[in-house]
Amino acid sequence: MNKTRLIIPAIVVLAFLGLSSVFIVDEREKALVLQFGQIRAIKEEPGLGFKIPLIQEVVKYDDRILSLDTPEIEVTPADDRRLIVDAFALYRIDDVRQFRQAVGVGGLRTAEDRLSGILNAKVREVLGSEDVTSNTILSEARAVLMERIRDAAREQAAALGLRIVDVRLKQTFLPEQNLAATFARMRAEREREAADEVARGEEAAQRVRAQADRSVVEITSKAQRDAEIIRGEADAERNRIFAEAYGKDREFFEFYRSLTAYARALKGENSTLVITPDSAFFNYLESPEGGGADRPAPAVAE
Repeated sequence: MNKTRLIIPAIVVLAFLGLSSVFIVDEREKALVLQFGQIRAIKEEPGLGFKIPLIQEVVKYDDRILSLDTPEIEVTPADDRRLIVDAFALYRIDDVRQFRQAVGVGGLRTAEDRLSGILNAKVREVLGSEDVTSNTILSEARAVLMERIRDAAREQAAALGLRIVDVRLKQTFLPEQNLAATFARMRAEREREAADEVARGEEAAQRVRAQADRSVVEITSKAQRDAEIIRGEADAERNRIFAEAYGKDREFFEFYRSLTAYARALKGENSTLVITPDSAFFNYLESPEGGGADRPAPAVAE
């Protein structure tokens, strides 16, 4: 009976010691075996590990890629237009021994505080350099700037046992007190560009109008010249016909011209003539014989 009382506690103690000497490392973790605060072993592969019970302890760290949001900071690029920058970083614990020696028992909280300070300093350094303006930060070139910040921060982060995977600028905006001045400057620039466009449009319109006016003058002059030529040719043809008719039958030609004069004198509302009865104008109306060759024909306004 006394032996049984001793065996059972011994088994319990042995079981406890056996279980305490075994630990499991998840695939998402890295582990350190510490003895009185000193690193005795590093377990980076998933599986079972062993330690000395009661003397050694196991500290586990996350082996996944972690994210860190940095507080908003104000930067001043080369053009002196201040900006508020909100960035974040992706990092992981690369060297667990270095990490433990750098942060001690503070763990991730201490590491992230120090990493945040490193990132803020590098953001100010890169975005405040002489070759970087606010337009550069707000353009597609910001991808190159983020790579520069990442590369600049990696060396100091390595001293903490960390590897920075990526750095991103989430937001970049103006301080509240600068918004009104910036909007006014942007409005002035757009108005200047609009005025330039209007001036160029007016210049083009003037060229088009001048060309159109010149074309009108040229076309009108050509048309008038052609009209004068045609009119002259028509007058010549008319005179030729009159001369030919006069040469063939002078009496008939004079009779025809008298009728034409009557038609022109009495057309429209002008139907009353006041002339002497013996006027030569009515010679062909008075004589039933149609007048004579020696009788002059009335003048006709052509």
